[in-house]
Amino acid sequence: MSNSELFNQKRKTLFVEVILPLAIAKTYTYRVPHDLNDRVKIGVRVIVQFGKNKIYSAIIRSFSIEAPIKYEAKYLLDIVDEEPIVDGSQLQLWEWMAEYYMCHLGEVMQAALPAALKMASETKIVLAENPNLDRSDVSDKAYLILEALDIAGELRVSDVVKILGQKSVFPLLKSLFEKGYILISEEIKERYKPKTKAFLRLASEYGDAEGKRLLLDSLNRAPKQQDAFLAFMQLSKTKEDITRQDVMETSGCGAGAVTALIDKGVFDVKEKLVSRFDGTDVFLTKDFFFSESQQKAYDAIKAQFEDKEVVLLHGVTASGKTQIYIRLIEKALAEGKNVLYLLPEIALTAQITARLKLHFGNQLGVYHSKFNDNERAEVWHKIIKDEFKIVIGARSSIFLPFKDLGLIVVDEEHENSYKQYDPAPRYHARDTAIYLSHLHQAKVLLGSATPSIESYYNAKASKYGFVKLLQRFGEAQLPDIQIINIPEESRKEQMHSYFSADLLRSISEAVGRKEQVILFQNRRGHTPFVQCSTCGYVAKCINCDVSLTYHKTSHLLHCHYCGHSESPINVCPACGMPHMESKGFGTERVEEELEILMPELRIGRLDLDSTKGKYGFDKIIGAFDDHEFDVLIGTQMVAKGLDFGRVSLIGIINADTIINFPDFRAYERAFSLFSQVAGRAGRRQSLGKVIVQTYTPQHRVIEQVVNHDYDGMFMKEITERKNFQYPPFCRLIKMDVKHADQQQALDSANRLASALRSHLGSRVLGPEPPLVARVRNHYIQTITLKIERANISIHKVKDFIRQAIALFELDKYNTGVRIQIDVDPY
Repeated sequence: MSNSELFNQKRKTLFVEVILPLAIAKTYTYRVPHDLNDRVKIGVRVIVQFGKNKIYSAIIRSFSIEAPIKYEAKYLLDIVDEEPIVDGSQLQLWEWMAEYYMCHLGEVMQAALPAALKMASETKIVLAENPNLDRSDVSDKAYLILEALDIAGELRVSDVVKILGQKSVFPLLKSLFEKGYILISEEIKERYKPKTKAFLRLASEYGDAEGKRLLLDSLNRAPKQQDAFLAFMQLSKTKEDITRQDVMETSGCGAGAVTALIDKGVFDVKEKLVSRFDGTDVFLTKDFFFSESQQKAYDAIKAQFEDKEVVLLHGVTASGKTQIYIRLIEKALAEGKNVLYLLPEIALTAQITARLKLHFGNQLGVYHSKFNDNERAEVWHKIIKDEFKIVIGARSSIFLPFKDLGLIVVDEEHENSYKQYDPAPRYHARDTAIYLSHLHQAKVLLGSATPSIESYYNAKASKYGFVKLLQRFGEAQLPDIQIINIPEESRKEQMHSYFSADLLRSISEAVGRKEQVILFQNRRGHTPFVQCSTCGYVAKCINCDVSLTYHKTSHLLHCHYCGHSESPINVCPACGMPHMESKGFGTERVEEELEILMPELRIGRLDLDSTKGKYGFDKIIGAFDDHEFDVLIGTQMVAKGLDFGRVSLIGIINADTIINFPDFRAYERAFSLFSQVAGRAGRRQSLGKVIVQTYTPQHRVIEQVVNHDYDGMFMKEITERKNFQYPPFCRLIKMDVKHADQQQALDSANRLASALRSHLGSRVLGPEPPLVARVRNHYIQTITLKIERANISIHKVKDFIRQAIALFELDKYNTGVRIQIDVDPY
């Protein structure tokens, strides 16, 4: 190419179409300054001005030499990256999500990118805590920013623009971030740490018989220490690894005696990496062998992957599914592929991370809510550089920039934690993962002890491959389930507060055997609502149509929807009578009553309130695992992947609140939750016991749980869903119409429903108020669309909905009305 041709190429005017991290209906086009032409690439970040004064980093979606027809394109300000941070398959995924879940492309971008990669005017920056960094080699402008941060503590990007007097500050901030001078977040959280446990070793000088005799003689005046030493010697005959707790339980001495022996040098303390994998403290090892049933399942999965993209593994609790996952991951890595391992809530299943870390070392990246934005950005860049071959993470990890994905494992695929409810995109990670696998020509393994109805139906219909693993690993047996009839026990005067005599007796027996108990009550707080016994007034939130829950720990009434709180009410504001009574009970009340009935118990509580703070969850789980608690009372958090070797008894305080929830998935979720909770018991050789207290002992879901009858539950549910047209036989789209004025919300919802019925007819249900009809001072009317799967194009339906909404928003009578769309509202 001649110099003149090269000059003309560089002088060519380029236009880039960019995705802004905003909820706007279309992408936006900017003009590229000539000197930046050779840096334009799809997937790189550019700095643009949108609106009067707002600066954003946007992603290039495409570029051309065609100028926009309807408006004059502004110049983009700068290009941040040399190489793309988002590749073509990611952009395809974003576009599919925006179309399928009926949201804006900018909303998908906002969810997909870590905050450190999508800086805007209001993004905050702080100094990194690294005293060893030398500032002498930074530029004058960079030094000016660091000095300003020394004085102010934190700055917004818009502040940096003012300090430097230029709009193009993002490349400079990117450089400071990558060199470790600044952080793009004020919240710093600790990285994942594997679980370790302390074990006692006898010091070498006491290894022979003479040493032990001299030691015993020296402890004559310290009988408790002598008992502790003798207990250790007794335990060492049958156990290699002995904990402080083991010695205390065997000897009956306190912690002080063991500590004294450690201080005297009798015991050495050794830390060892452990996992609560498969029901007990399993010392991590790379070598394990399949049972016969595991080997058959593994071979069947490999065979079915030959002609199926998705395989469902239906494996009962404690059947060893994770070991199968590990072997499949090893196979994918051997083929040069990357792997994504999805978990519903990474914080609740940290033991699996520890297990995979041991097997795959530095090839494993972890991506979850315990990481701050800067650490997420670091994971993002390491995946681009192919430093991480495997990523274990929660639902947002589907957005990571995988190069060559070969396998996606979706563990506990039935969990509704995979569904994003707010904000948009309201996606389901399991379903999105299946589309992601299609883009990469990868395989998907769905694993669950209680698969979702949809996944099981797809497996039965041969859309997915299907493998069963119905035998627990080793000698572990499924627990024995006992049903307690609450009305009958009350008639016999066998109910003590919320506990039946059988449950209290079983708790006492389990604790007497040095075993542990989990009690499940799916309601946090102390009292779900407070009511006047004279006039029936119920204390409600001032912002939402929901009763306030009393929390004893804060001594306040709380709203679980908007966070409003107020002091408890002693006198009824309606009738003036001092007859306010507590109704119902949550985990705090269960804890309080059990402390009164059995004061000798050591009781812990696991719910959203008790796990607040950075380390709240880990502290409670660690304390329970170390047997600092005899009983753990919790909400559904206790059902999700927590495995403890000492737990022999599970008590479900009231099963009816879950079964009777007004939702077409209530029975499926109740069966799943009860089965998962029951699966926490007896995960080793001992037979676990589950006690279910209920007002409806003959209810079919209760009977199906007792009989471990998943197939019976599935057949009944699938028949009813076919009869009443629910998924998987139709698609659901939920549209919430919101406004601060109740009548305006109703009128607008009726107008929208009429417009939709003109084309969709009886497929449009509502509008009607939801269970909670006012949240944060906005009234809600819900329109539900049931779209059959046969003989209708869902794409055309969605296009019509978009057109109807566009016309709706143009109508002046609908000013201020918000519409929130949820596709597949699980």
